[in-house]
Amino acid sequence: MMMPHLTLDAAHKSRAVRWALGVGAAVMSAIGLVLIFLLIVATNNRALYERNYAWLFGINVVVALLLLAILIWVGLRLAARLRDGRFGSRLLVKLAVIFALVGLAPGLLIYVVSYQFVSRSIESWFDVKVEGALVAGVSLARATLDTQASETAARTRSAGAELAQVSGASAGLVLERIRDQLGATDVVLWSASGQLLASAGRSSFQLHPERPSTQQLRMVREQRAIAQVEGLDDLPGLAANTEARVKALALVSSPSVGLWVESRFLQVTVPLPPVLVANALAVQEAHREYQERALARDGLRRMYIGTLTLSLCLAVFAAVLLAILLGNQLARPLLVLAEGVREVAEGNLRPKAALQGNDELDGLTRSFALMTQQLADARGTVENSMGALDTARARLQTILDNLTAGVIVLDVQGQIRSSNPSATRILRAPMAAYEGRPLAQVPGLENFAISVQQQFEAFLGHRGEHGPDHWEHAFELHATSGGVGNHATSLVARGAELPDSARLLVFDDISEIVSAQRMQAWGEVARRLAHEIKNPLTPIQLSAERLEKRLTGKLPAPEQAILTKSVRTIVEQVDAMQRLVNEFRDYARLPAAELQPLDLNTLINDVLSLYEPDNAKVAVRTQLDARCPTIAGDAQQLRQVIHNLLQNAQDATEQAGLDPGGVLPAVCISTHWGETSRRVRLCVSDSGGGFPAHILQRAFEPYVTTKVRGTGLGLAVVKKIADEHGARIELANRHEGGTVRGAQVSLSFATEHAVAL
Repeated sequence: MMMPHLTLDAAHKSRAVRWALGVGAAVMSAIGLVLIFLLIVATNNRALYERNYAWLFGINVVVALLLLAILIWVGLRLAARLRDGRFGSRLLVKLAVIFALVGLAPGLLIYVVSYQFVSRSIESWFDVKVEGALVAGVSLARATLDTQASETAARTRSAGAELAQVSGASAGLVLERIRDQLGATDVVLWSASGQLLASAGRSSFQLHPERPSTQQLRMVREQRAIAQVEGLDDLPGLAANTEARVKALALVSSPSVGLWVESRFLQVTVPLPPVLVANALAVQEAHREYQERALARDGLRRMYIGTLTLSLCLAVFAAVLLAILLGNQLARPLLVLAEGVREVAEGNLRPKAALQGNDELDGLTRSFALMTQQLADARGTVENSMGALDTARARLQTILDNLTAGVIVLDVQGQIRSSNPSATRILRAPMAAYEGRPLAQVPGLENFAISVQQQFEAFLGHRGEHGPDHWEHAFELHATSGGVGNHATSLVARGAELPDSARLLVFDDISEIVSAQRMQAWGEVARRLAHEIKNPLTPIQLSAERLEKRLTGKLPAPEQAILTKSVRTIVEQVDAMQRLVNEFRDYARLPAAELQPLDLNTLINDVLSLYEPDNAKVAVRTQLDARCPTIAGDAQQLRQVIHNLLQNAQDATEQAGLDPGGVLPAVCISTHWGETSRRVRLCVSDSGGGFPAHILQRAFEPYVTTKVRGTGLGLAVVKKIADEHGARIELANRHEGGTVRGAQVSLSFATEHAVAL
């Protein structure tokens, strides 16, 4: 999808710009190749370089000026865009500067290095030592040639002595021998008048051999022998060095003395060694070229530096121009994206512009336009969903506000996120005021919060793949006022984990239900015991005793023994059943507690008089806190509580068996005054086997016991009396080193002063 201003003309314009960029890149590459060719030619062919340098340099200057003009024009356009504050002009300038720096920095570095290299390398070509070495080489070559000529002259003079006694007619054989001895190519005997007397070698085949000049003959008469090197100046190059030779001319002595005796001259031509000639010519040519370049080194340096400078200008101009053009091409999709992003940030999700190019940035604009359309569709969907969600939230809040069950949402740290009014009513605490704070900071709910946290940790830690999706546990809470008539609040709570790792806690107040069920159950038990069991017990016992009385003395001894034993068994079982019925009757008919000021330590000492070592199988050890104040309690009922707890502790210890020392461990009863809680705590602990987990949760219910023989009413009576006193009761196993070492029952009583308040 495209905006209206992005028409087909814009696409054609974009293609034209890309085509122009391609042509410009090709032109720049051609110019670069020409410059490289120019430098290569300058190294290998100085003449060609000097011949073509002027017009090549001029062409490059024209191209550089053209690039500079285009660069100035584009720069003025950028400055105008920036001055007008057009969107994206700063980005375009930044991209152009970045690309220009990327192209300029390496170019400057290469230019500086090349400039130093050219300047110093040209100077090193014309070093004084190099020039001295070339001069010495030329002198050495000349000295070598002169030595060669002198030796040839001396040998020719010696050969001329052999011709002193030979006439001109017979001199041919001697000349052949001399040619072979000297390694000459031509040997000629001349007369003083320049007439050829005899020859050997090339001159024998020439009609008019070259004669010595009059000046040469005069010099021979004066010096006896002369020699000169010929052919070096006429050689076109080192390839023709076989023509170089030494020509020696010596005076032949005459044996006769007279004025009319004519002098003769011996001419010997000896070729120079090719290697010597080549070396001499190379040194001479190098010295000549060195002198020529030494004279033109300033111009050579200027040409090299000018070429480098022009190359730098071309490279810099081309880099900046391409940076601007490429930056424009790169910035165009980015500007389209930036404009679209700004509109999206302002909340405008209308269809956005998209470019139709084939590169990734143009594709990105199309993807952005598609994403914007999808966002617009998603916004409509979200708005509809949010409306439905608000409706559902309002409906859910209405349901939560009218639920009778309490609902609390906690986070991982146990902080309250939200709660409903029923939670405030059941927990008797302003839960809404504590939102955002830990549940443990709510007054009176410290233990409840700890227990809930433990339940969540245990549930989350042991939850398997197919395990339960929630936990359920019963709790008992007390009123915060601590009044005499207040009882524990029984709760059944369920916990589950929410998708966002939050924790959902749902609980119901079942205090009234539990109380009603218990009263109904035990009332029914008492009624049935009274009508179904207790009434027949007395006739059964009387009938058995009357039967024994009538038959005594009338039966043989074996039958008499059986009768006596059977009657005794019937009477004992009837008594046991009567005691059981009486215990249930006492539990059901337990009178209301009459709370009076009571010293708990004194009451314990009075009860312990019945548990002296002579009367008890298991010893009782006391740890009474003398700081304990008086409490509000019913002495008769609390005496029954102490009796029940001590009896249960002794039975559990006796059932567990002897300790390693062979003695039954003592039962411990203790009191403690809590200055922080302002309550008196009564604890009875034993060294028995403790309670199993399923018994520990229901230990205070009637007929729940771990004894082989027992009704399980002892702790039920203790719990009922504790409730009558507003005491907090706790039952737990004692652990030592991870092993159960017994059980402990604790009751926490309010002081007399607190109850009065």
